Amino acid sequence: MNQTSILPATKGSILIADDDAAIRTVVSQALTRAGYEVRATGTAGMLWRWVQGGDGELIITDVVMPDENAFDLIPRIRNLRPELPIIVMSAQNTFMTAIKASERGAYDYLPKPFDLNELVNIVGRAMSEPKNRKLDVDVIHQDEIPMVGRSPAMQDIYRILARLMQTELTVMVNGESGTGKELVARALHDFGKRKRGPFVAINMAAIPRELIESELFGHEKGAFTGANARSSGRFEQAQGGTLFLDEIGDMPMEAQTRLLRVLQQGEYTTVGGRTALKTDVRIVAATNKDLTSLIAQGTFREDLYYRLNVVPIRLPALRERAGDVPDLVRHFLIMAEKEGLPRKNIDAEALNRLKAYSWPGNVRELENLVRRLAALCPQETITAPIIDAEITADQHRPAPLHMAMNEADLAVESLPLTIEKHLTDYFAKFGGDLPPDGLYDRMLQQFEHPLISVTLAATRGNQIRAAELLGLNRNTLRKKIKDLDIRVIKNLL
Repeated sequence: MNQTSILPATKGSILIADDDAAIRTVVSQALTRAGYEVRATGTAGMLWRWVQGGDGELIITDVVMPDENAFDLIPRIRNLRPELPIIVMSAQNTFMTAIKASERGAYDYLPKPFDLNELVNIVGRAMSEPKNRKLDVDVIHQDEIPMVGRSPAMQDIYRILARLMQTELTVMVNGESGTGKELVARALHDFGKRKRGPFVAINMAAIPRELIESELFGHEKGAFTGANARSSGRFEQAQGGTLFLDEIGDMPMEAQTRLLRVLQQGEYTTVGGRTALKTDVRIVAATNKDLTSLIAQGTFREDLYYRLNVVPIRLPALRERAGDVPDLVRHFLIMAEKEGLPRKNIDAEALNRLKAYSWPGNVRELENLVRRLAALCPQETITAPIIDAEITADQHRPAPLHMAMNEADLAVESLPLTIEKHLTDYFAKFGGDLPPDGLYDRMLQQFEHPLISVTLAATRGNQIRAAELLGLNRNTLRKKIKDLDIRVIKNLL
């Protein structure tokens, strides 16, 4: 019997362009093993000739090549063959690289070094998707880099943001204080479809609870005492743009209910108003709290959580990306110089000291330190002893609240038993009778005063830190201090 040799069909044809021969080789081998037909070149010119000839069903290209930058070539490729998926890989691992890849119509962006299995998976998805994807590309020209860092954790953030730029999806940003949550919101706005509209931010923790609904939705004249004229709310101010809801976990339940209705129906009424107003805003929310825990406690609506948490983004703490510290320091020094502060340099050992520090205040703490040194350091070069002195001074300030686990915690754990005994003795004093009405308020006031006083003393009068420890809104704490006539003594040492 005659046997005919039949070559197995390939999954598709791929064009690779990279001036690094080693990368061309390993990528070609990986894709060939995966069943693709591969052609590789070290120049943009050869890649362009292949594209003009109709070759290839997908392109993988580096950004910087000896004869042309891929970001200049990609628009020509898309004009000639708009159905051709393009995957960009680059060692220039910045936020702007990811954005430029997205704005020029790249299917995906991979920072070098990358995982070959991840590349093969991306190629598989791109080859299986419809070839008529339409992209709303609006090239941006911006010199300032809004986000800094080349760590793997930040690369993941860049790629997520690049994919979100041309969408209207609601985003929830989670991260510790000082990690840059508002920076993410601004990046989504400044590089997205709504960049020509307003960016409006509101911090739930900074507004008295009774005024939040008025701040969000506005109010009519006479809606409440002091409302002497109509006032627009943040939704109206953000019309056509982006509304950033910071510290969303501090939003009171009544406002949560109204916000949910806005997200569901796309309209709202002002406080004291009767006419429904249409809203057209993109929502970006942020929190440093665990909202699932707040849901379990009954202080945050589960249905609102799912409305806001369409695309979750977790920002890493600075201690999780210590390798980004040198880039951040240089960035902040440059920014300080642009603002008129003296020019400063920093030596390698000083950078090592900064990388080894835990940064409880995250990027904001690092920025404040760099600006302080730029303004006050007499030497032109910042050295390790200068950093050591600054860090030592910081360590003498109040410790982070989550570090305060000692005998005091054991005492707090025993409080329920102590209070129960106190109440039992109190009722016993009345024999068979009952004490006067209003016991709950009296006991609560007696307990609140020492609780708040001792907490304020422990935090050296820092009301923000005390509010965090107590789990109270900052404005609520201020009101209780006033109502209970608590004296606040600040330790300035």
